[in-house]
Amino acid sequence: MDMLVHPKVREVVVMSASQVGKTEILNNTVGYYIDKDPSPILMVMPTLDLAESWSKERFMPMVRETKSLRGKIRETKTKEESNTILHKSFPGGYITVAGANSPASLASRPIRIVLCDEIDRYPPSAGAEGDPVSLAKKRTSTFFNKKILQVSTPTIKDVSPIQKAFEASDQRHYYIPCPHCQVTFVFIWENLLWTDGDPKDAHYVCPHCQDKIYDYHKPEMLQRGKWIPHGKGNIPGFHLNGLYSPWLTFCDMAVEYEQARIHPEKLKVWINTFLGLPYDETGETIDQHLLSMRKEHYRAEVPLRVLVLTAGVDVQQDRLEVEVVGWGRSEESWSITYRVIWGDPNQPDMWHQLDAFLQTKFEHETGKELSIACTAIDSGGHHTKSVYSYCRARTQKRIFAIKGVSGPGRALVGSPSQKRTGQNRRDTLLFPIGVDQGKATVYSYLKIREPGPGFCHFPQDPAYSDNYFKQLTAEKIITRYHNGFASKIWILPDGQRNEALDCRVYALAALSILNPVYDALEKRLRPHLEPKTTDEIDLLQDEATQSPWWRSQRKRSVRSNQGWVNSWRR
Repeated sequence: MDMLVHPKVREVVVMSASQVGKTEILNNTVGYYIDKDPSPILMVMPTLDLAESWSKERFMPMVRETKSLRGKIRETKTKEESNTILHKSFPGGYITVAGANSPASLASRPIRIVLCDEIDRYPPSAGAEGDPVSLAKKRTSTFFNKKILQVSTPTIKDVSPIQKAFEASDQRHYYIPCPHCQVTFVFIWENLLWTDGDPKDAHYVCPHCQDKIYDYHKPEMLQRGKWIPHGKGNIPGFHLNGLYSPWLTFCDMAVEYEQARIHPEKLKVWINTFLGLPYDETGETIDQHLLSMRKEHYRAEVPLRVLVLTAGVDVQQDRLEVEVVGWGRSEESWSITYRVIWGDPNQPDMWHQLDAFLQTKFEHETGKELSIACTAIDSGGHHTKSVYSYCRARTQKRIFAIKGVSGPGRALVGSPSQKRTGQNRRDTLLFPIGVDQGKATVYSYLKIREPGPGFCHFPQDPAYSDNYFKQLTAEKIITRYHNGFASKIWILPDGQRNEALDCRVYALAALSILNPVYDALEKRLRPHLEPKTTDEIDLLQDEATQSPWWRSQRKRSVRSNQGWVNSWRR
């Protein structure tokens, strides 16, 4: 904040952990320039929805509770052009709140103060206009005393925009004095120690005198700290990790890490949001031959630790390819079977064969029989209507149409839409699937070497041949640059096929749609609680899923499409 009012500073960069005061820096900067140095201000959030939320939930409460601001900005009036949710005037200036995903909100207008929040969550381009940060910076070109602030937690190494901005800065780190030897140092994770599995004794060890530092030492240490640059850039840049947070104890931090380290995706988020560091995805590559060598002999069709089955179906011009995957706790998976059904997907016979296969019951190691609990079928390509028609009649069996959507930042499974398959017919539920996220998750699981959370098991089955593993590992991640903005994209080398990877992603998406309660599923498979009939097993399996739409369908008639969808969204 001192740098943002320094007469010689034009730009400031902050790369840090979450919940260490980044948004408060933005709020305070806005308040300062409204009160002390009125200017045109632009606040850029990742999306328009987040822009509205910031205006209503952070900015206006600050205005109401701050005496020096209260009389300068009025409450929003819908018919007053100078005072809306996203644009507010004050004496000597105005503030516009924009979404990086909206070219219109970044339209040309002279701005002196540009504040960019969470730039790693921005889209690569605002429509066809280019990089949102560059667009926002161009708005300041007519001001000699402009101020630009970029703030974010980082994402992927060598692609993260905030990492690139920080590396071009003077790279300041916060040095704090040891309460025992008084020598200063930077908080790093490796020096936080505790007994494995018992984080109550978590403490920090001074890298100089090796004495123990406890939570009650931190307040004075933080007050006496100072920023020291590590780089040679001319832009002030600041890095801060979660160890500096005055709101978290060392025990809290240790517990959070122990929960994150067992799951690759959670560990990735922890590195970004707690350490404030970009995640390095350039580790070891996946060797298809090593995966093939991991094939195991299952004692039954479905191993003991499998709690639920899902299926992914890839639709091709002349065939359907299906994989059934068993899932245990923490998304540890067991491939159960892989089937190719040859024929024309426009012909009913193909879908009759798929029906028969999806109704197969698989013998669990406990002696029970498991059905496929949820199936996701790709509706892209040339057979969309056939997929819609098939899934529309089987929604109650949890057989859903999906559509892959590429691009960074998309969730594995998005909110479903409805697609009409014919006049006077019920709509088909269509789930958008973030395929980039799905592939990244599958690849992160394939890299795990030891059984446990996320580990992938494969059976000694002819269907799992070398060709299967070649398809499973066929795609590669490369970095591409557009208008100077780096992004990672998935490519399939010429001449290679990837149906096995697609089926695995769809089976993972089906698990996400199902949203199972593993405690209930495990209880169902315990021998001393064994149900006597198949109907009892199926009933318990239904009760062990938390899918909100499924519960709402039991309460509402599907004849009312609008009410059904609204109940799902709620």
